[in-house]
Amino acid sequence: MSEDAPTMDALEEFDDLESMLQYFLDENQDFLSWLGTSVDNVGDGSMTMSIPYDEKLTNMRPNAADDEQADLHGGVAATLIDTVGGLALRTAIDDPFGVRIATINLNVNYLRPATADLVATADVIRVGGSVGVSEITVESTAPDGETKPVAIGQGAYRVFRSE
Repeated sequence: MSEDAPTMDALEEFDDLESMLQYFLDENQDFLSWLGTSVDNVGDGSMTMSIPYDEKLTNMRPNAADDEQADLHGGVAATLIDTVGGLALRTAIDDPFGVRIATINLNVNYLRPATADLVATADVIRVGGSVGVSEITVESTAPDGETKPVAIGQGAYRVFRSE
């Protein structure tokens, strides 16, 4: 993932950082917008984003019961892990919009099928001069009504700082 962010002047047009980032995603990231990606919370060194359940993003398991809800494709969770992990780094950088960020490594471990909305929370582990690392947990509500982790991941990102 690589994205160029708006300038600090753009912040003045929005009530909060969440709405500014949401606008940026909706206007500049067609794939993420098509998935219905939402910016839910932005903290210091953390961020939460979500993608709603949609049948167009699913795969039905072989031998599934007729009334069984299809699982979200694992690539949707991986996309969310990559996106929120990279954007969360901006919350730990002095000039969050003065850098470009690109994924250099992504690790995703799937824990169980996701059959409802996905909610991913990223925590920045470290941001150095040129590389940042985030850990991400993706949760979804299981058929029994309990919210459980469905995937965990870690991303390493190249941070391109302006000279």
